[in-house]
Amino acid sequence: MNTTTYKSLRFAVLGGDLRQLHMASGLSKSGCDVKLYGFDGYTDSTEGLTVYNDLKSVMKSCNYIILPLPYSTDGVTLNAPYSKKSTKMNEIYDLTTKEMLVLGGKFSSHDLNKRGIKTIDYFEREELQILNAIPTAEGAIQTAMEERPYTLSRSNCLVVGYGRIGKVLSSMLKGLNVNVSVSARKFEDLAWIKAYGMNPVLTGELESIISQYDIVFNTVPAPVIDKTVLKNSKKSTLYIDLASKPGGIDFEEARLCGIDTIWSLSLPGKVAPATAGEFVKDTILNIIKQEGLKNGTE
Repeated sequence: MNTTTYKSLRFAVLGGDLRQLHMASGLSKSGCDVKLYGFDGYTDSTEGLTVYNDLKSVMKSCNYIILPLPYSTDGVTLNAPYSKKSTKMNEIYDLTTKEMLVLGGKFSSHDLNKRGIKTIDYFEREELQILNAIPTAEGAIQTAMEERPYTLSRSNCLVVGYGRIGKVLSSMLKGLNVNVSVSARKFEDLAWIKAYGMNPVLTGELESIISQYDIVFNTVPAPVIDKTVLKNSKKSTLYIDLASKPGGIDFEEARLCGIDTIWSLSLPGKVAPATAGEFVKDTILNIIKQEGLKNGTE
């Protein structure tokens, strides 16, 4: 899409945190028509964007609605931490038409789909998941550095899981001269871990080796750090869970064992909102390219 084509894209950007604000700014700088709603309580610069207080006026002329990540924290109201008022999702749905495409993070709506309105969860896009691993890994390292009284260099660290985040995080740690071990279930992943100069560990064998580590980063959203593993861990070990709910650590057992744990959720929006917003912007434009432009353009 060129700049002329971008001008045909009219966005209603509703609610969200600083990621959403930076994403909206990026769309505007690309030439898109962007109206911002849900930031009436935000006191800093809105990146040259106009904040609207009337939902109807924002939505009446748009062809794309962008909801935040997550779109709602309770399934009822819009996730809008910078707004002084509460907006029900049903208010948004009632103003949505078949000519609009609705994009949101961790979002779906059977009500809209039944009315013939298409919805897309941009958080499920693989390119966004991969790119979000970068600020997540950086945030995890920042957390470890803030919580420990010694350098990461030459520390013994274990990364549990070799998915998107595990790959990026283990690579960054290795670059900091950390003694990195990575656990995985698949033997092909263990081979890659070894090929990249890190120590491969079978996830099912954590109990026997866990006492070696100063810091453990979990990336697996399943109960892998259980009572048995924790009882064999050093009490001085710091556990940082990066996995989405339900997480991978038995936090109650860790508390009983006197082991420090930190559950670091939504790190991209916390540690690098501008970069995270840029990633969301690029992902949304990718989706629009694939879906075909609305308002008569191709």
